[in-house]
Amino acid sequence: MLDIKTFKSALEQLEEERKIPKEKIMEAIEQAMAAAYKKDYGKKGQIIRAKFDMETGKTDFFQVKIVVDESIAIMDTSPQPLPKREGQTPSLSGKAGDEVEYSVKSESDERVHFNSEHHILLEDAKKIKKGVELNDEIIFPLEVKDDFGRIAAQTAKQVIIQKIREAERTSIIDEYGTKEGEVVSGVVQKVERGNVYVDFNRATGILPVEEQIPGEYWARGQRVRAYLYSVEDSPRGINLRLSRTHPKFIEKLFAQEAPEIENGVVEIKLVAREAGARSKIAVFSNDEHIDAVGSCVGQKGTRVNTITGELSGEKIDIIPWNADPKVFVTNALSPAKVIAIDIDEKEHKATVEVANDQLSLAIGKGGQNVRLAAKLTGWRIDIKGDGKEVATTDGEKVEVKEE
Repeated sequence: MLDIKTFKSALEQLEEERKIPKEKIMEAIEQAMAAAYKKDYGKKGQIIRAKFDMETGKTDFFQVKIVVDESIAIMDTSPQPLPKREGQTPSLSGKAGDEVEYSVKSESDERVHFNSEHHILLEDAKKIKKGVELNDEIIFPLEVKDDFGRIAAQTAKQVIIQKIREAERTSIIDEYGTKEGEVVSGVVQKVERGNVYVDFNRATGILPVEEQIPGEYWARGQRVRAYLYSVEDSPRGINLRLSRTHPKFIEKLFAQEAPEIENGVVEIKLVAREAGARSKIAVFSNDEHIDAVGSCVGQKGTRVNTITGELSGEKIDIIPWNADPKVFVTNALSPAKVIAIDIDEKEHKATVEVANDQLSLAIGKGGQNVRLAAKLTGWRIDIKGDGKEVATTDGEKVEVKEE
């Protein structure tokens, strides 16, 4: 005999631990009971449903028939199997002993074959229920059975497991789908071929090698924060695709540290990043009384230093954004000081002149500073010193010319 109190407690536990609504679990159980009933007592083509009463523990079974007529179903009234002829189907008329007649069935004929266990004619359905229409369902109660066989019980078990898994997948997608585009935190489950698998209790995140900051090392049990850029529903389960190199990761980290960014007063307009080494972000304040750069830096650099620590020492240049390309490019080349700048709108090129002692700052180690400035602003940048061109950008490449 089913202990209702224990059963309800189990449902509540499943709902709490796996975040699956009790209604979904009950639906799975009823489908399982119906499958078990049909396995032992049902007939081919039958639609059987079960209704479980949570208060009494009793299960009622029903057979469902779909209302059809000749526009929906092909009805074969002959008691014997009819011989098949290519391109032909038996006519709708005919009685036992009559000569079999055939009518050519059109390729566009989408009617189904009438099955008395699955269908009920409209004229018969009207005798049972008033106002019934085509494709409605007519429900017939079935004899209650509780002595299901071993195979039926196994079928019920498989249905319950499958339905609970489906409900759990849906629940996980609903939960983490809302977190897509956000920073999430989990525990390293394992590291395999450089890929880091992160445990989020109900789902597993994957931090691929190419999405990791160069030089970082992760060990099992460590807590890791990353940017969730995709939620994938694969045959093997729900995969959360993570990144620590994504430009949006920096934006979200600043939003967590700076309330001015979170509430929209300060905007991060653009990000240019070389993960693990250096990044430049362009910021703008929608309130003239609030300093955009200062909001990101924080008192004594606390905010930016926190983010630098999270990114394994990655240096971050915070640049004030400006609609004027001359001002913006000049700002982007910080910490170098620009003497003069000329903008070529047609070629989308900025020619910048700096003092000789500022050349190394303007270009940066391996051309990194000017390369990030070009990526941030979207302008090709040529740098001159003493009137001579010493460096030029082309996409993500920097050519440094020797004197």
